Amino acid sequence: MTNLRDFIGAVREAGWLVEINKQIDPYLEMAPVIAALDGRPVLFNDVAGSEFRVLSGQCSDRRYFALALDCAVEELVFRMADAYSSPSDPRLVNRDEVPCQEVVMTTPDLRRLPFLTHYPDDAGPYATAAIAVVNDPDSGPNVSFHRLLRLDATHLAARIVERRGTDTALKKTPDDLPVAICIGLPLHVLLAASMAPPPGVDELAIANALAPTPVVQCLTNDLRVPAEAEFVLEGRITHRTVAEGPFVDLTETWDIVRQQPVIEIDCITHRRDAIYHALLPGQLEHKLLMGMPREPSIFAAVNEVCRCRNVSITPGGASWLHAVVQIDKQHADDGHKAAEAAFRGHGSLKHVVVVDDDIDLYDPNEIEWAIATRFQADRDLLVWENQPSSSLDPSATHIPGQKSRSAKMGLDATIPWDQPDSCTRLHEFVRVPFPKADVSAYL
Repeated sequence: MTNLRDFIGAVREAGWLVEINKQIDPYLEMAPVIAALDGRPVLFNDVAGSEFRVLSGQCSDRRYFALALDCAVEELVFRMADAYSSPSDPRLVNRDEVPCQEVVMTTPDLRRLPFLTHYPDDAGPYATAAIAVVNDPDSGPNVSFHRLLRLDATHLAARIVERRGTDTALKKTPDDLPVAICIGLPLHVLLAASMAPPPGVDELAIANALAPTPVVQCLTNDLRVPAEAEFVLEGRITHRTVAEGPFVDLTETWDIVRQQPVIEIDCITHRRDAIYHALLPGQLEHKLLMGMPREPSIFAAVNEVCRCRNVSITPGGASWLHAVVQIDKQHADDGHKAAEAAFRGHGSLKHVVVVDDDIDLYDPNEIEWAIATRFQADRDLLVWENQPSSSLDPSATHIPGQKSRSAKMGLDATIPWDQPDSCTRLHEFVRVPFPKADVSAYL
């Protein structure tokens, strides 16, 4: 599906869409409703103080990604891996063909957009599903997510993570850095923007490998953006900073207040009857968009050392810090090797569980069963001390200006092998299913 509206039509037809026609306020009222319906796409058709509708929850379940990419849930990691390894340059279209520039705000006013205030202690109204397109002077286009605090009609404060693409480009640019911020995008573009390819690989080319993603040049700079975006905010990232936060982040805990760059908006374009995407921080949509795009890199790293079947970054681990790796075990030490490789595939990973291919890696009960029946701590527990880790982990060691540090743990919950290259006790570790009778004859 190439745009957000096709997706809305598909989930409406499938019976998954919740539509709310009662007027609702984006200040503190909308977020609790989204939270109560977490896991469902929700379309708010009457938003107080804004002429725009709001959609949330479009990315809150793997089945929605499978629907958008026309594949099975189990195949998502392979679709992402293929697109990651084989990006395809998107087609540049003329401005007179593109929905995202149907309406141009002659005087940009961010207050017309329904930024949500989620908690009374938030720093202010935030955009949480915005991707920023910038151009690195050396490596070219970079596309990434940034939460945006609305300061006034034309200014935002952006949380820009240190030493990543946008931060690197800004530090190379003595003047303001041109930026285009897109809100209201199809799922495949959101997936691609969440990935972390090496410098020089355009995330929009990854998106185009997932599904057709035509692009158009902005009106006030030479950046290219998805032509099907609902909103495009064109502006400049300045070197001026302000306090950004408090904000509840991925781990559902308060992130610290930092001095962050100010973005000045020069132009806003949007589709007619545009739909604003509001992502609830710390909930399923946020977690899946953060975690799923890291699964292909873990899959690739583990495949270098053994046969990897699949990978799941789990919601219980904030979809960032925990992963389950499913392997086809061929050698006695494959489980240990897979655990070590998983941390190379995703540097922010904190804990990983490795399981055999008879375990459903999407079922936490099966994972726990594998740990209970196949794991021994003195044999199968791997611990690494004082490792580079994630700034999102509140229990890690955080020193300003330095990479966060944490201990890391791997659990090899695969069937133990008695011999180096053959399992002699397989029958002892395989679940025995109970035969189930047709009870209709007894009732």
